[in-house]
Amino acid sequence: MQAINIIYNRIQQFKDKTSLYWNNKSYSYCDFIHLVSFWKKILVEKGIKKGQICAFYGEYSPNICALIFALLLNENILVPFTSAIEKEIEAFSAIAGIDWLFRFDERDEWTLGKIEKYHGKNELIENFYERDVPGLIVFTSGSTGKPKGILQDCERVMKKFIEPRESWRTVLFLMMDHFGGFNTLLSSFAYGGTAVCLPDRKPDTVCKIIDESKATLLRTTPTFLNLLIASNAYKNHDLSSIKLITYGTEVMPQSILQKVKEIFPNCQIKQTYGLSELGVLRSKSESDDSLWVKLGGKGFETKIVDNVLWIRSEANMVGYLNAPNPFDEDGWMCTDDHVEVKGGYIRILGRKSDVINVGGQKIFPAEVESVLLEDSNVKEVSVFGMPHSITGNIVAARITLNQPESQFVLSERLRKHCLLKMAKYKMPVKFIIVENGQFNTRFKKIRK
Repeated sequence: MQAINIIYNRIQQFKDKTSLYWNNKSYSYCDFIHLVSFWKKILVEKGIKKGQICAFYGEYSPNICALIFALLLNENILVPFTSAIEKEIEAFSAIAGIDWLFRFDERDEWTLGKIEKYHGKNELIENFYERDVPGLIVFTSGSTGKPKGILQDCERVMKKFIEPRESWRTVLFLMMDHFGGFNTLLSSFAYGGTAVCLPDRKPDTVCKIIDESKATLLRTTPTFLNLLIASNAYKNHDLSSIKLITYGTEVMPQSILQKVKEIFPNCQIKQTYGLSELGVLRSKSESDDSLWVKLGGKGFETKIVDNVLWIRSEANMVGYLNAPNPFDEDGWMCTDDHVEVKGGYIRILGRKSDVINVGGQKIFPAEVESVLLEDSNVKEVSVFGMPHSITGNIVAARITLNQPESQFVLSERLRKHCLLKMAKYKMPVKFIIVENGQFNTRFKKIRK
């Protein structure tokens, strides 16, 4: 537990610095340490032993953040749940074999239940106990199949935070039940930053909290940034405190990146990359308005095989609880992300599962989406393939509009625009106007 103890000892030195901003109130690191001590006592009183699997449900809050550190120090296995997976909690609990479930409400009040029905432990977890370190279980989104339970060694995860770095007032936008969100939370505390909690993730709410808390860092998704632009919420609040915006989890359309740069001219904009199985890599964008990025950093190696990115990491997951090991015999994992290479930089084109094959030609949806989003009346767009008897597939686009418009007029205008910007085989053949949002609860685009 060397890395975790180093980080926690450092946290105790921050004292009067602000650790959390939640519900219009700031909490110092002294306040936070007292909360961690409170939860350490609760774990003892309730008989929660080292190694037991503890799930907790809710959103970022002072109590949840403090409980996370108390569980880490108690060498438990942590399983974060949020409302995004409400319907799947029972199935996920069975896969993880949880022993205890904490539930937190919007007032940060809590209840605790002992789970009796999930006594059978996974073999991977049984072997993990020999390490005498805390663990983390998160689940993949299941967008390309059944969700997989991922077991991480938290000592490995924390090692990357040992070297002190710049602290930020970080908006906790990415949810804690996915690795990116959990990683963001740990990094905020490890470097003496302020974790800024959100009551919800609507564009106006996020802008309001940034204004109130004077947040300096927003880690988010391209889909949310597109919604932020379309909502015009950024015009109603002072967002000048934001010094860095990072985006990841999906491909960023070039047209959206350009608009973000125009709205935040004095802000650094940086692409990030990470997978729950591998951890979050260090990254360096070629420029604020460029999709070319360098990936790697200490503990990570990358290679390109047939234009697909492979990664080897010292922070590799322990394994899947309910699926075969995805690593080859040398520890490399195929990400299924197609890339272009330019010197030491790469540009991520899209996932293998999203590629549209039209008569033998490969089309990456993000490229087409970027062109369509240049139209002033296109609020959201999702490009995908539809079966065709001759070409195998055709390109289709689901469009959400800013203002009502006839499908014929829209289709004609977008086709003319696409003809100027891309090869004819890449152009959408079918346009479908939809009213509902085309993203999931994690603000990632839904194409299928």
